[in-house]
Amino acid sequence: MPLSLTPLKNIPLIRQDDNLADILLKSLQETNVELHNDDILVIAQKIVSKAEGRMVNIATITPSARARELAEESKKDARVVELMLQESNEVLRIRVGTIIVEHKLGFVCANAGIDHSNVSGGGNEKEEYVLLLPEDPDQSARNIREQIKQKTGVNIGVMIIDSHGRAWRNGTVGICIGLSGIPALMDERGWKDLFGYTLQITVVGIADELAAAASLMMGQAAEGIPAVHVRGFPYPLGEGTLKELIRPKNQDMFR
Repeated sequence: MPLSLTPLKNIPLIRQDDNLADILLKSLQETNVELHNDDILVIAQKIVSKAEGRMVNIATITPSARARELAEESKKDARVVELMLQESNEVLRIRVGTIIVEHKLGFVCANAGIDHSNVSGGGNEKEEYVLLLPEDPDQSARNIREQIKQKTGVNIGVMIIDSHGRAWRNGTVGICIGLSGIPALMDERGWKDLFGYTLQITVVGIADELAAAASLMMGQAAEGIPAVHVRGFPYPLGEGTLKELIRPKNQDMFR
């Protein structure tokens, strides 16, 4: 079966406490896509964070001395830097415009994944909102998957993605930050190549590969496509977790 990715239509602006499973099922219907077993829904982190109430009005944040110090060095808003510190285990690198941290979820990213883009407040000019990552993206994906199964009887995979930079390449790319019903990795060690050579070290980040493909469909600006339906994923579905994708510190050669 060929791999097909279909952007879902007519997903509204998401508000806190919206039921994403219901919204996604309605969008699937309007896109004329009928869910099958082993299909996958790839969902942008932003709508998950919004539904879970992860928007913060930075007017309510009082920066610490450490946040003010880092803000001066990075030329960033000290209130946003304070949120970065609250969302992180460790600050790793600082330069003007960017602070690289180890997020509480375990991965390394810029600015603790805190985002201004496509985040709207209540229209009050004194209110400026930023969006934090979901507290537990694996659980978020699991909740959506279980609700969809309850409502449809169909067993699918659900993945939550975000755009991250990479230490060794320019440009951001979609990566998986939460998943349910999908393997994160495919261990191909022991498989044979075309010439009979036995693979020794090949472990494929298949969740990230699919995240990057779906991110192409979603775009990064005003496209308004926060979810993509996937059919024909070339690996059997199974359980995976975000932790599988995170390289242990003692193996991270870029720290």
